[in-house]
Amino acid sequence: MSPQEQQEQRRGQRLLFVSLLFAVLLNFPLLAVFDQGGRVLGIPVLYLYVLLAWAALVLLTGLLVRGSKATK
Repeated sequence: MSPQEQQEQRRGQRLLFVSLLFAVLLNFPLLAVFDQGGRVLGIPVLYLYVLLAWAALVLLTGLLVRGSKATK
């Protein structure tokens, strides 16, 4: 297997890990923990959690995809 193929395989594994991590983070048990009716700076905690988790997903995915293109 060539180094480029190995790098693509590692990138795919990392993207799979990120997707599984966020499937767990956005699953019911954790969402229920944050659905307590509290507010942070006037924003419901559940909404803030989902927004921050989504932003982290976009950021991590972008870093993984962009990082692999920069090495080509």
